[in-house]
Amino acid sequence: MSEGEYLHVVTRDDISDGRRQFGRLIVWVTAALTILVAILQVLDHRGAIDLGFESWRPTLYAYCTWIVAFCWAQVLVHGEQGKRRLFVVPAAIFVVSMVIFPLIFALGIAFSDWNLSSPDGRQFNGLDNVRQMWGDPFYWNAMTNMVWYCLAIIVEYAIAFGLALMLNSQIRGRKFFRVAFLLPLMLSPVAVSWMIGKSMLEIRFGPVSRLLRNLGWDSPSFFGSAELARFWIMAMDAWTFIPFMMIMILAGLQAIPRELREAAEVDGASPWRRFWEITFPLMLPVSITAILIRIIFKLKLADIIINVTSGGPGGATDSVTSFIFREYRDRSNVGYGTLLAIVYLVVIVIAMTIVMKLADRWMRPRY
Repeated sequence: MSEGEYLHVVTRDDISDGRRQFGRLIVWVTAALTILVAILQVLDHRGAIDLGFESWRPTLYAYCTWIVAFCWAQVLVHGEQGKRRLFVVPAAIFVVSMVIFPLIFALGIAFSDWNLSSPDGRQFNGLDNVRQMWGDPFYWNAMTNMVWYCLAIIVEYAIAFGLALMLNSQIRGRKFFRVAFLLPLMLSPVAVSWMIGKSMLEIRFGPVSRLLRNLGWDSPSFFGSAELARFWIMAMDAWTFIPFMMIMILAGLQAIPRELREAAEVDGASPWRRFWEITFPLMLPVSITAILIRIIFKLKLADIIINVTSGGPGGATDSVTSFIFREYRDRSNVGYGTLLAIVYLVVIVIAMTIVMKLADRWMRPRY
């Protein structure tokens, strides 16, 4: 006896039109109810009407009702296939609750004058935050700094590639150096900023400053000028994350077949030619992946800047993330800071999409 004779599977052909219409009806009715409750809740919250809503529970209950109706309707409209679709529902609920709803809420805050130190609370102010951002030189300076910080990844990649080549060769103490070079990656950027930026480079009592004074430098200042401060910020960030790129490239190098290099050696190819014509092209996918992930890390650079320079001198070392953080923490300007965060998110999405498309177009003819 076949499986179909034991189990009755409801397919789309078995579902009547009335059942489908009922399924669609309960979805649209509960969706409209959810939107209506949310609108009434907002109006009540703003004082336009008085329904006595003290919390957002009515909207939450309406949203949960819509979820239950949506799941029920999937089975009513699609039968057995609808039951399979229910496995996607938890992920959809998570995305709506943790991504879409916070973004919509943040958009509402971004167009408001909400300062935590003000007794007026949150007030809609139209495009005032956009105009403030457009004329804010410190914000655009932070944007410019981000370009420099991201360009530093090229140097980090070159150093990481060199270290990976060295650790992939037969050198004495290779296992020790592999562990030693990975140690900075195990430290948090906060620990690095305090250990190097605040302790070793401290202008009065830091060991590096004392050594330089003994060598004849009267007043060694590592964060006194904008260029020098940016350099040390980039150096500390690179020291922390170069091991990450190194370990990815090292894994890629070990995956290259040894026979290729041996065949090139037999043909008389020089070490540079073996690297440029065999190793480097085969490492391109790993290299691009490591650089893209590093760019993502770099775009979130804030902790080292906040701990070491607080954006100074004069905002010269600020990244966009640290600038937004100080907008929240120091000025309690939630509305303006939220707008900057949303604009930064849009810029990142557009920039990363362009970079990934260019990388894909560049790699496609080769692989």
